[in-house]
Amino acid sequence: MTRDNVLFLVIGALVGFISGYVMHEAMAVHQPAPRRAVEGQTPAPGSGSVGGGTPQAGPGPAMEQVQQLRARVEQNPNDAQAVRQLANLNYDISNWDRAASLYQQYLELDPGNIDVMTDLGAVFRQLGQPQQALEQFRMARQLAPDNWQSLYNEVLVLGFDLADGPAAHEAVNRLVEMQPENTDVERLAAEVRKRFSNE
Repeated sequence: MTRDNVLFLVIGALVGFISGYVMHEAMAVHQPAPRRAVEGQTPAPGSGSVGGGTPQAGPGPAMEQVQQLRARVEQNPNDAQAVRQLANLNYDISNWDRAASLYQQYLELDPGNIDVMTDLGAVFRQLGQPQQALEQFRMARQLAPDNWQSLYNEVLVLGFDLADGPAAHEAVNRLVEMQPENTDVERLAAEVRKRFSNE
């Protein structure tokens, strides 16, 4: 077997696995709604968001783990840990509708979780719902004023989704004060100032 054949087999297996998982999860829409949070690298402005939960998984979650989590959540919708883990897996594969539902379900169980609020806001942003995203980020900051990740995400929404220059400037200036030595924050501030340099 040639190296090309092996490569095609591996790619085919990965595509099949991800497709199967998405279809598997799509059939679970009857489940109650929860929420989640993601920690990771700072995205380029306008692309992603910064959250505060568990690290993202590798190429794809093990199907056995997904099935076990789904079974746990179906048997006990109040199992907050399982709900959040399942939400995180959906976040990691960009299954935004399902992730939003699960994060919302989680927040019903743990309403004050700042990281999950931030991740839910990031999901709303991916779903093209910037106002709902802002609401989550601002609620998180009300509970934890020093939560810079929520403010970072708020700047992304204001500057790159809503194109609100004055509000983005004000928010990014506060962010720089909170994180004066954070290179990701410096890059975001530079992007905002460049984008709205004439305002």
